[in-house]
Amino acid sequence: MDISALMLSRIQFAFTVSFHIIFPAFTVGLAAWLAFLQARAMISGEPVYDRLFDFWLKIFAVAFGLGVVSGIVMAFQFGTNWSELARRTGPIQGPLLGYESFTAFALEASFFGVLMFGRRRVPRWFYLFACLMVCLGTSLSSFWILVNNSWMQYPTGFALRPDGVFVPTDWWAILFNGVVWVRFPHMVLAAYVTTSFCVAATGAWSMLRGRDRVEARAMVRMGLGLAAVLVPLQLFFGHLTGDYVVRHQPSKIAAIEGHWESRAPAGEILFAWPDEAQETNHFVIALPAPAGSLIDDGTLTGKVIGIKDIPKADRPPVLIPFFAFRIMVGCGLLMLALAWGGMAFYASGRLERARWLQWAIFLSFPLGFVATLTGWFTAEVGRQPWTVYGQLRTADAATPFLTSPQVATSLAVFGAVYALIFAAGTVYIYRMLRAGILPTPAHAGSAANPKRPLAVPGDSPGTPGATPTGTPAE
Repeated sequence: MDISALMLSRIQFAFTVSFHIIFPAFTVGLAAWLAFLQARAMISGEPVYDRLFDFWLKIFAVAFGLGVVSGIVMAFQFGTNWSELARRTGPIQGPLLGYESFTAFALEASFFGVLMFGRRRVPRWFYLFACLMVCLGTSLSSFWILVNNSWMQYPTGFALRPDGVFVPTDWWAILFNGVVWVRFPHMVLAAYVTTSFCVAATGAWSMLRGRDRVEARAMVRMGLGLAAVLVPLQLFFGHLTGDYVVRHQPSKIAAIEGHWESRAPAGEILFAWPDEAQETNHFVIALPAPAGSLIDDGTLTGKVIGIKDIPKADRPPVLIPFFAFRIMVGCGLLMLALAWGGMAFYASGRLERARWLQWAIFLSFPLGFVATLTGWFTAEVGRQPWTVYGQLRTADAATPFLTSPQVATSLAVFGAVYALIFAAGTVYIYRMLRAGILPTPAHAGSAANPKRPLAVPGDSPGTPGATPTGTPAE
């Protein structure tokens, strides 16, 4: 297999994974959001939660369908482009993907129909149970994928046969190594944070348009409030993920940090332009030593490995993980500032008057998706040139005898089909969001629509934007 076909196969898989991950990053969190709304509706009896549930359920259905369609293609590539990976790691990866079907897919298939069509056909307690099962199913799907990927990042519990096939020797070590239990919460939190900002951004958009005032305030309050708690947790688990990279993947951490020379103690490079040809950095902005040592191993004198200490044949590309990591962290810090700042404005009653903040919250909706994608770019490109880190090179995992025209053709077909799917799904979701939750303002209001709620649960009569005391919720 020539290098061009190999590179095209890598681009094809990166393209399909990047496209697919957008939807689980949304639907995993959205399934939990729906379960939360259903529980709140049952406990509080406030109809605003039922209306929000109906609105987001339609969006969840479309996004879930797009995620399923885009994910099917990925499995095919293990047989077409990466047959050596499938042959050599099949005894481990095959069962893991099978467990996803037996647990996650089984739950989703069993209860998705109830979620979509059973709200008025089953008791409310059972409907809430169905919501929780779909939420559990989406989380279990993430778990098995993260177990699979974490084994490729840090292979444990296996033996290598003379024919190069990996066979499991300790499933406990594969399923419950420390890397999985750092990366899995990091990914699930990323999905929850992404959904939180999508919900808050939708509420801010409604505020800017003067639509669905009660529901908009509820979405902004709950979306930002959840993000204010989850983003710090996400940053914490991100630091723990960095700890495992420092311990187990020296080539990846060297590329992420951009140090060409090993140092002890070391500073921390905030920004630079790495020059791989000259093995140096340009336009460096850095914190002085021992900031890098403190971040990497928690000491003031720890050694930070340099890229030059990694054999050239084992080095990953530097530019992609270096910049992708910084974009991911930058998005996280920006989301933290927006969540905390937005909640401070909400608590003081100034949010509805601060249109600049409403615009900032509305425009923040891509941040979670960008952070998720760049996080995966950091993890996967930083792992190169290994498919199974330290054990199986990417070049040896590809299907032999594939030609560049063959892969280029399939890549073009995938690109066209995915572009059509994404465009159709995006337009459809946009139209649902634009339609809003309630009828247009010309046909809404307490007179034309006496069932329109005029107060957000939790608002007091003195809160700016709240309604006078005694106005019924429905």
